[in-house]
Amino acid sequence: MAKGKYRLLGVAIIMAASTWAGTASAACNDGRDRNVTVVNGTRTTVRELYGSRVTTTSWEEDVLGADVLPAGQQRRVNWDDNSCECLYDLKAVLVNGAEIIRRRFNVCTESTWTIS
Repeated sequence: MAKGKYRLLGVAIIMAASTWAGTASAACNDGRDRNVTVVNGTRTTVRELYGSRVTTTSWEEDVLGADVLPAGQQRRVNWDDNSCECLYDLKAVLVNGAEIIRRRFNVCTESTWTIS
């Protein structure tokens, strides 16, 4: 009897792992390019850069991480999070604390966001 329970548990673990692996590696295959060149058109360094689907209620991770985006510089960002969504809210936080937000930016049709 105990052997049967362990076998059933093993099958459940394998099924859960295969489901997780399938979703973790799934990518949006709609053929749309979600890479956007972000240009810092201000005179101030950008210390944080966020992009979140318009359907979410909070900002996602800072895509710059420990880096910054100096004034006049640019960085290419891939906003593809495997959701296949195109509309994102973008936010830049400058070193002086000012925030610049662009709502409903279409990462599928627009290839450049100039922060200004």
